[in-house]
Amino acid sequence: MMTILTTQMPLLLLLLLSLTTFHKTRSSNDHKLVRCNEKDQETLLIFKKGINDSYGHISTWSTEKDCCAWEGVHCDNITGRVTELDLREQDLKGEINLSILKLEFLSYLDLSWNDFDVINIPATQNNITHASNLFYLDLSIYFDTSTLHMDNLDWLYPLSSLKYLNLTGIDLHKETNWFRAVNTLPSLLELQLSHCNLNKYFNINPSIEYLNLSSLVTLDVSHNNITFQSPNWFFNLTKDLTYLDLSRTNIHGEILSSLLNLKKLRILDLSLNQLQGFVPDEISQLANIHHLDLFGNRLSGSNIPSIVANLSSLEHLNIGYNNFSGKISEITFSKLSNLEYIDLRSSNFVFQFDLNWVPPFQLQHLSLSNTNQGPNFPSWIYTQKSLQYLDLSSSGISSVDRNNFLSLIERIPFLSLSNNSITEDISNLTLKCDSLYLDQNNFKGGLPNISPMAYIVDLSDNAFSGSIPHSWKKLKYLYFIDLWNNKLSGEVLVHLCDWTRLRFLNLGENEFSGTIPIKMSQKLNSFILRTNQFEGTIPPQLFNLPYLFHLDISHNKFSGSMPECAYNLTLMVTQPVHSDSYNARFVWFTKAQDYCVLNFNSNRRTIDLSSNNFSGEVPSELFLLVQVQTLNLSHNNFIGTIPKVIGGMKNMESLDLSNNKFCGEIPQSMSLLNFLGYLNLSYNNFEGKIPIGTQLQSFNASSYIGNPKLCGAPLTNCTTKEGNPKTTTTSPENEDDDSIRESLFLGMGVGFAAGFWGICGSLFLIRKWRHAYYRFVDGVGDKLYVIFMVKLNSFRRN
Repeated sequence: MMTILTTQMPLLLLLLLSLTTFHKTRSSNDHKLVRCNEKDQETLLIFKKGINDSYGHISTWSTEKDCCAWEGVHCDNITGRVTELDLREQDLKGEINLSILKLEFLSYLDLSWNDFDVINIPATQNNITHASNLFYLDLSIYFDTSTLHMDNLDWLYPLSSLKYLNLTGIDLHKETNWFRAVNTLPSLLELQLSHCNLNKYFNINPSIEYLNLSSLVTLDVSHNNITFQSPNWFFNLTKDLTYLDLSRTNIHGEILSSLLNLKKLRILDLSLNQLQGFVPDEISQLANIHHLDLFGNRLSGSNIPSIVANLSSLEHLNIGYNNFSGKISEITFSKLSNLEYIDLRSSNFVFQFDLNWVPPFQLQHLSLSNTNQGPNFPSWIYTQKSLQYLDLSSSGISSVDRNNFLSLIERIPFLSLSNNSITEDISNLTLKCDSLYLDQNNFKGGLPNISPMAYIVDLSDNAFSGSIPHSWKKLKYLYFIDLWNNKLSGEVLVHLCDWTRLRFLNLGENEFSGTIPIKMSQKLNSFILRTNQFEGTIPPQLFNLPYLFHLDISHNKFSGSMPECAYNLTLMVTQPVHSDSYNARFVWFTKAQDYCVLNFNSNRRTIDLSSNNFSGEVPSELFLLVQVQTLNLSHNNFIGTIPKVIGGMKNMESLDLSNNKFCGEIPQSMSLLNFLGYLNLSYNNFEGKIPIGTQLQSFNASSYIGNPKLCGAPLTNCTTKEGNPKTTTTSPENEDDDSIRESLFLGMGVGFAAGFWGICGSLFLIRKWRHAYYRFVDGVGDKLYVIFMVKLNSFRRN
């Protein structure tokens, strides 16, 4: 989106920026000839006080140096007055003090793409008496991490000369009348308020006379929750509007024919809203339209192909994810020689192209995913020599023209052919892709060579065989690789030391061998080796990956004991602030069955070491990973007891310790695992009674079988076994011992009775003793009561 905004900037603005650049150069060359105005210098130093400049970008701002020579400051070479302040992308933090607008001759102010968190609007700002010269103001910030708030836009009123205003990313949710504020800027040409959290209805009188934006050329209020029904009056704002971006603004209703009023419109973006109904035929009369984006609405009708056919200036067409119908053929595109971008994803069009058709355009971007293109690969795509992005995933393709196909895919940087039925051998190719998705096809033979610039490689669910090409060692930018479910072999993990940026590794369901290296990427999120021939021990480094949230090395030949070390798996101990996610088909094993998910993220934390030859005790550090939801240690040779700290794993949903040699009692703390939906402790050496708790008793007996000394619900109740009467005869010596033992017990009993009644009888018969005893008991009771009340009051005060 930002690329489009930059490249389509109005011509007048580009001219202004060119003049500004020239002026900056001239000022920079001549600043030694003039002295900075003292009043301007004082204003700049006040502005600097609120800034945290940790990188020293404005370290030149001091009284020891003329302010016209300060970083980002430009002065008039005759008067010495500050005319421009450009601090774009200087890693500045802290406060934006708008007292900077007191600079009387300031015409250009750019503080964009820094990390400010406070805007200070002085009370005197609205009382500026001089006529402002400011024509360019950019305070935009990184909207995805922004915490910058602004309560109102009243400070804009004195800026009558303003032509360019960009507040992208600043939170304006408290400003309910933002349209009124910008409506007071009669010279405004370009207004950027994207990602500003504008979440109110238009709070204005919808009459044309009230609006005063007749000069506006560019308007971007995208990615807000404005919530309004597509209004006729809105498209009467200005006859000169060339750029209109209302994407993600929660517009609903129909697209109105009043769009015809915008005769000069070049860019129209209404994507990702709730528009419905037909697209008005009148849009085909907007002869200057270069960019049309209706993606992700509820629009319908069969007239859109004929509308598109008449937009001869069209360069960018994005109408996917709607309910359009009708036939798309070469007639639709016959006049569109300027087309560079087509996105028709998830549409219901019928595609009927002549096999020999050669388009009049050369595309850079083509997305036809989830459309019916097959069974043959569309032949007209072979003619596109400039493609940088091709997505034909889930399009029903099974047959290709081999030579043309191989030549095409070899040169495209972004290539997605996922979920088709293509059967080809591409082992001799060197693909130039940086993003490669060939998963869920029938590709065979060896793996292709891949560009050293590749960062995403998904070749899962194919029939690739052989080993990893040696050239893959050079994939230094690789952060995602998925080779799941092929026929690959060899020692792939020797490359892991070189993939230092790797985050996602899935080698499952192959025939790979070798050991886990000591050195690996510290950025790993997912480490999946399931169902291979790997062997050896687990290096301690594997449990010191702070970003790891999914570990699956099950069904291999690993052996030895688990590392005795501090487990530094941060994401398995703390809740992630930002969720890492991958749009990839992923098979995940939990609760004794496989689950297939299409979006995999760090909200799902798993450790699976099952079906190996591990032995020894499991370190208690493993049970301190309190965010883990699936833990599977089954089918190994682990010994020892379950530590009590397991009760702290409150997020546990699936726990499988079956088929090991664990022993001892099941700790009572396990009854605290309230989210546990699957439990298997079968075939171990557990003993004693199963702890009482709703959760543990909710599982059936199969979760506990194979533990002969274990009892309690849901198994049979624990009972004390009674010995059978002895039938063997006893010797005289044994009889004597028994008599002595019986006499001893009898004597003890008589002595106890005599002592007891000696004391209690005296208390009962002698009144003086009885009263003394009662006073003693009452005194002790009183003392205990006083102590209790003192402690209670102390506790309350604390």
